[in-house]
Amino acid sequence: MTQQPFELPHFYMPYPARLNPHVDEARAHSTRWAREMGMLEGSGIWEQADLDAHDYGLLCACTHPDCDGPALSLITDWYVWVFFFDDHFLETFKRGQDRAGGKEHLDRLPLFMPLDLATPVPEPRNPVEAGLADLWARTVPSMSDGWRRRFAVATEHLLNESLWELSNINEGRIANPVEYIEMRRKVGGAPWSAGLVEYATAEVPAAAAGSRPLRVLMETFSDAVHLRNDLFSYQREVEDEGELSNGVLVLETFFGCTTQEAADCVNDVLTSRLHQFEHTALTEVPALAAEAGLTPDEVAAVAAYTKGLQDWQSGGHEWHLRSSRYMNERARSTNPWQRPSGPGTSAADVATLLAAAGAVGAPPTPFRQWGSLRAYTHVPFQKVGPSRIPDLYMPYPLQLSPHLDAARRTLAEWCHRTGILAEGVWDEDKLAAYDLALCSAGIDPDATPEALDLSARWLAFGTYGDDYYPLVHGHRRDLAAAKVTTARLSACMPVEGEAPLVPVNAMERALSWVWELSNQLQNRVPDPVDYLEMRRATFGADLTLSLCRMGHGPAIPPEVYRSGPVRSLENAAVDYACLLNDVFSYQKEIEYEGEIHNAILVVQHFFGIDYPAALAVVHDLMTQRMRQFEHVVAHELPILHDDFELSEDARATLRGYVADLQNWMAGILNWHRNVDRYKAEWLAARAHVFLPDRPPAPARPAGAFQRPAVTPGGGHQTTRT
Repeated sequence: MTQQPFELPHFYMPYPARLNPHVDEARAHSTRWAREMGMLEGSGIWEQADLDAHDYGLLCACTHPDCDGPALSLITDWYVWVFFFDDHFLETFKRGQDRAGGKEHLDRLPLFMPLDLATPVPEPRNPVEAGLADLWARTVPSMSDGWRRRFAVATEHLLNESLWELSNINEGRIANPVEYIEMRRKVGGAPWSAGLVEYATAEVPAAAAGSRPLRVLMETFSDAVHLRNDLFSYQREVEDEGELSNGVLVLETFFGCTTQEAADCVNDVLTSRLHQFEHTALTEVPALAAEAGLTPDEVAAVAAYTKGLQDWQSGGHEWHLRSSRYMNERARSTNPWQRPSGPGTSAADVATLLAAAGAVGAPPTPFRQWGSLRAYTHVPFQKVGPSRIPDLYMPYPLQLSPHLDAARRTLAEWCHRTGILAEGVWDEDKLAAYDLALCSAGIDPDATPEALDLSARWLAFGTYGDDYYPLVHGHRRDLAAAKVTTARLSACMPVEGEAPLVPVNAMERALSWVWELSNQLQNRVPDPVDYLEMRRATFGADLTLSLCRMGHGPAIPPEVYRSGPVRSLENAAVDYACLLNDVFSYQKEIEYEGEIHNAILVVQHFFGIDYPAALAVVHDLMTQRMRQFEHVVAHELPILHDDFELSEDARATLRGYVADLQNWMAGILNWHRNVDRYKAEWLAARAHVFLPDRPPAPARPAGAFQRPAVTPGGGHQTTRT
């Protein structure tokens, strides 16, 4: 057998795998069904031996251990179908790099998933279409309209984002880590799997389905499933199929490290996502039940669904260890508590337990995190400044509005009227130092005077809130008051004729920071993936992007804004701006505010490295996000124009939106470079300091991993000091 490219790491898996007793029934049924759909002999894709070796009956029996026989058989049929689709798409379109044929194939598949079963469907032309039509008709009658919509969207994402993989193969392009995590959720199909978990356990109640805790459960589940699959499938995908969408390859390329180091790093991210799942299930989901007023039956449904996701993790891992589809030689036990028994072994058991939690004081090694407890051990208010600003990549020129000076005057008047300068958080000196009109003048240089004033006021409101929450609620450790504040702010923005709330303070008169405050109260440095995704919200990106879209009119259909390329474009721009802010605000947040929500700090904690090394990683990621923005503009948007058959007016409008995003990034960079808000000398005189004495920064452990500046080739050299 071909030598494995790396040794599989020790996986964190706290839940025992269990086997559904109806496994043989599911195997037999799925074999008959696959043959009836034309997926076996004569398909050119599978033979009976392939289906037997893959053993999807075992997969579903491990991942859904408690459902009855008919449900298990149906779920197994779904997995036979999705894996057949994947192999069929590979052989028919990916290997020949036939994007046009692949798109035509994918465009027909949603026709076989009507929300109303009375809607006629086309005559199937291949086993993929035949299987989908049969499964949809057998599944949806027992599920609600809400579930049908969610599952149909997840299925379409799984299918359509295969074009993203095909496009990357065509271009020989390896995604950056953030892009990869986002797209892998759609391509990998774990959100689709979560829908089948609902089918097997209980539907998520509508009141909770769109909430952050349930979304995080699904996303952490998805990331863990996909990253585990990447480790087991690296040899088949990368070495045999020429696949570029694999997390090990992505990190291997980004860090310029060995395959083994990249595999270990992927396992660390996988472990971190499982810890995030557990944290959310144990802290945020119970709070959601109370806040959303869920009934006992709805609470039980959420609990059953959460347990179903846990079962899928452990069962999916067990299947990967056994299936011939994957590289699994010398895979180590997933149970960290399996220790030798007998006299003298209890100390070893305790050491293993503490090491798994991150409490043992062994130094970190390259690409290895310290464990789950490390996220809670940050010492705030350390002396770290001044912030170091690297040479940041910005390909777009700055433009400034000619109405800047007038906007400065009107913003000051507005802040006085609303009381923003009278509550002890800001004063006139701080408002002048922050110069938010300068930011608006850069991000919207073509704005009318009225639009520029409105933009500056929204920025002032958001920045004031960003300062207000940690100072007022964080200092008091009052999460309940923060949630009340947020609820009232929402009520200040009525829709569809609702009566507005009577404002009682400056923020309400002017118009989410609760996630940040919750972590701050727990002294919990967030998971890197969770941080980047929530940072987009706390940075106010949705607000400012909405301002960018104002005035574009109806020329661009809503589905274009929802498309993968446009979302990828926006997320790349937002991440660049968020990381930019973290680079400039590092001293302000870490030294003066005791903040934990900063990408550089998150990277420091995750990898166990120091400030300069973490800054180099964040700087690299910023550059990659900007280059992704450029890539989408140059390569993906032209295809989007054709896919949606956009008119010339719509294409011109979309080009205008791209220009707005370019101005947005250039304007934000210019603002950070010029305002006093982040400068060391101004911070020393004017920043809020909550503690009278800052403890000295702890000494870096001997042997801690260092990452120096980026090499000319874009990678990093791993060294120790």
